[in-house]
Amino acid sequence: MPSREALRRYLREAQGRPGKSEIARHFGLTSEQRPALRELLKALEREGALFQAGRKPQPAGRLPEMAPVEVFGTDADGEPLARPLAWEGGGRAPLVYMRPERPGQPALAPGERVVARLKPIGPGRYEGRTFKRLGMGAAARLLGVYRDGRLQPTDKRARAEWSVAPEDSLDAVDGELVLAEPLPGRPFGLSPARITERLGPMDAPRAVSLLCIHAHRIPDSFDQAALDEAAAAQPVDLTGRTDLRDLPLVTIDGEDARDFDDAVWAEPEGQGWKLVVAIADVAHYVRPGSALDRAAWGRGNSVYFPDRVVPMLPEALSNGLCSLRPGEERGCLFVEMRFDAQGQKQAHRFGRGLMRSAARLTYEEVQATRTPGAPQTAVAAQIEHLYGAFAVLQAARERRGTLDLDLPERRVVMDAEGEVRDVLPRARLDSHRLIEEFMVAANVCAAEELERLRQPCLYRVHDRPSDEKLEALRQFLDSLELDLPAAGELRPRHFAALLDRMRERPEARLLHETVLRAQSQAAYSPENVGHFGLALSRYAHFTSPIRRYADLVVHRALVRGLKLGEDGLQDAEIERLPDTAEHITRTERRAAAAEREALERYLTRHMASRVGSIFAARISGVTRFGLFVTVEENGAGGLVPSSSLPDDQWTYEEAEHRLSGRSTRLAFTLGQAVEVRLAEAVPLTGGLRFQLLEGLAPAPGARRSRVRRAPPKKTASKSKQGAAGRGPERR
Repeated sequence: MPSREALRRYLREAQGRPGKSEIARHFGLTSEQRPALRELLKALEREGALFQAGRKPQPAGRLPEMAPVEVFGTDADGEPLARPLAWEGGGRAPLVYMRPERPGQPALAPGERVVARLKPIGPGRYEGRTFKRLGMGAAARLLGVYRDGRLQPTDKRARAEWSVAPEDSLDAVDGELVLAEPLPGRPFGLSPARITERLGPMDAPRAVSLLCIHAHRIPDSFDQAALDEAAAAQPVDLTGRTDLRDLPLVTIDGEDARDFDDAVWAEPEGQGWKLVVAIADVAHYVRPGSALDRAAWGRGNSVYFPDRVVPMLPEALSNGLCSLRPGEERGCLFVEMRFDAQGQKQAHRFGRGLMRSAARLTYEEVQATRTPGAPQTAVAAQIEHLYGAFAVLQAARERRGTLDLDLPERRVVMDAEGEVRDVLPRARLDSHRLIEEFMVAANVCAAEELERLRQPCLYRVHDRPSDEKLEALRQFLDSLELDLPAAGELRPRHFAALLDRMRERPEARLLHETVLRAQSQAAYSPENVGHFGLALSRYAHFTSPIRRYADLVVHRALVRGLKLGEDGLQDAEIERLPDTAEHITRTERRAAAAEREALERYLTRHMASRVGSIFAARISGVTRFGLFVTVEENGAGGLVPSSSLPDDQWTYEEAEHRLSGRSTRLAFTLGQAVEVRLAEAVPLTGGLRFQLLEGLAPAPGARRSRVRRAPPKKTASKSKQGAAGRGPERR
C-alpha cells in the first residue's frame, strides 16, 4: 500500500480526478488490497485531499471558488467560522464566514469539515456555503473560562460566548479554566456547551502554559504501559560498545536544563582538530512498536514553556537513564570527526559507546573561561580546545555563506510562585554558537553516513524561498534601495550580504524579520532537497533524540546500517517514513505555535499592570484595519486599530506596506519608529491594544514618533470604517 503522503502527492500531480482503478494500477495494487485502498481514500476525503486532486493552481494568496474548510468557532452572531484545510499563501489562513446553503440546514459544529463554495468579501475574508459535508476532523472542543453560566473563549478569534446549563457545568466555579464540547444549537440566543474537564483557576500563575497545552492539543500525560516500560529500564553495560569512559566529554546547556542529550570533546591533531560528539542512546530504550515508541511518535517532540516542559519521553528516561549526567555511566551513539586547519572535514566514523560525562557546564560558565584572569583548570583547558575546533568550523561556515538571522529571543523571568517578574532578551554568546556548530557538523555526518550505507534517512530539509515570497521581499527591499540576484542565482550568502549592509541602520531588525518571513519553513522528509539556510546539500537531525523523534529515527537507521544491535530501523518503519515525516513536521509546528502563544500571553500578563504607559515601538505590520506594533523594550506586540488613527480616509498600499491618509497626508509604513500608549491588555486572550501618540511629549527614554507625510495620490481611498470590515484579526 502507498503511504498517505505518497497518495496525496499522486493526487496533487494527477491530471483530472483519477478513479480507484487508476490509482490501483499506478501503485500496482492487487484486488486483495482494494478494501485497504478504499479506507485510505475515505480518510483522505475527510481531510479534503480528494477534492483538491487535479485542481488548477490558484494565484498566491487566493482561495479557489470551492475548497474544503474546517469550522473552528462562531462569530458574534453565532454563525460558524472556518478556515481552509489547505493554505499555501503567506501569513494566517483566510477566515471563512459560513452561511446556510438553504433554510433549515443543520448548523455546523466546531471541528466539522465541509467542501464550501467561496466568495471573497474583503481582504483575507470569504463567505462560504456548504456544498458537501466531509465529517468531523479533530474532536470538537472548546477552551474557555466559566463565568456565571457562560463560557468565555480564550481564543481571540472566537468572539461569541457559549451558554452552560447548571446540569452541564460539572460544578465549575466562576473564573475557572475549563474544557467543553458544543451541544446541538438553538435557533436563538447563545449556543449551548457542556463542560467536560475543569483545569483550575484562570488567574493561577501557571495557568498560561496549561491553557496553551490544551489549546494546541498537546498530549501531556503518558499511558500506564509507557510509564511501566520506562520504569523497568536498566543501565547499559559495555557489551558491544566502545569504551569512552576515560574521554573527558562535557555537556554544555542552559542554566535551567534538566536533560542532557549531547556531550562534546576536542583536541588538536597536527594542523587540524579531532572532535567527538556523543549523543544519548535513546534507541536502546525506545524500541520500535513499544508503548514508549507509540507515545514518543504521537508527541513528536518535547514542548518547552517558561514554567514547565512537556517531554517526549517519561521522566525516568528523559531526566534519568537517557540524560548524560556528570559522573554517571550512560550509553551513547557517537561520531568522531577530523577537520583540517581550514575546517574541511577529512573523515568521520560512528559507533555505539559507553561514556561518563566529566562535567555539566552552562553556556555562561563556558563563556566565563574566555575572560582575562579566568582560573586555568583542567576543564578550562578542555574548553580552550573546544574553542579551537569551533574557530575552524566557524571559518568554514563563513566561507560557505549561510543565512544567519539575528533575531532577539526573549525569556520569561518568574518568581518562586510562578508570577512573571520580567521579560528580557536572551543573551547570544559564542558558547551557544560553539555547540550549534558542533551539532551541525555531527548532523551532516549522519546524513552522509546513511547515504554511504544506502539506508533510508529522515532529512531535515529547507527549500529555497518561493517565487511569490521572493517577489514580496523584493518590493520591500526596493523601499530600502536594496536588491537580490535572480531566483536561479540566489544563495544564502546574498541574504547575508544584505543583512551586513544594513547592520548599523535602524531598519536592521525589521530586515531580519522580513527576510525570515520570506523563507520556506524547514521540514522533515525522506527525500532530500538540501538545507538552503545552512547552505548544505545534506542534513539530518541526529543530536537530540531525548526531545525529537526525528533524531531517534536517524539513530535507528545508523544502528541498522552499521549493524550495531537488534534495535535498528524496522522495515515497517521504513514504509511509513513519509507519514512519520509529515506527522513530526506537524507536531514541531504545533509545539512552536504553543511556545510562541505562551510567551505572548505571559507578556500580556506582565503588561496588564502597565496599561496607560507610553512605549517606544516600531511598526511591524500594516493592514487595512490598523497597524501592528512591537514594543522595543520587551518585544510585546499588539494592534493600533484604524479607528484610533486621526480622522481621515485611509488607503492601504500593499506593495509599499503603507497606510496613508487622504486629507492629513499622514503615512504609516513598515519599520517606522513610533510612540504608543498601552490602552488595553486582555490576559484571557493574550491581546494588547495600543494608541498611537502624535504631538505628545515622549516618555523618558522613548523615541519621538516620526510620522511621515504621504505624497498626494490620485487613487481611490477607503474610509477607516470601511477598511476595518467585520473587525480586525491579529496575524
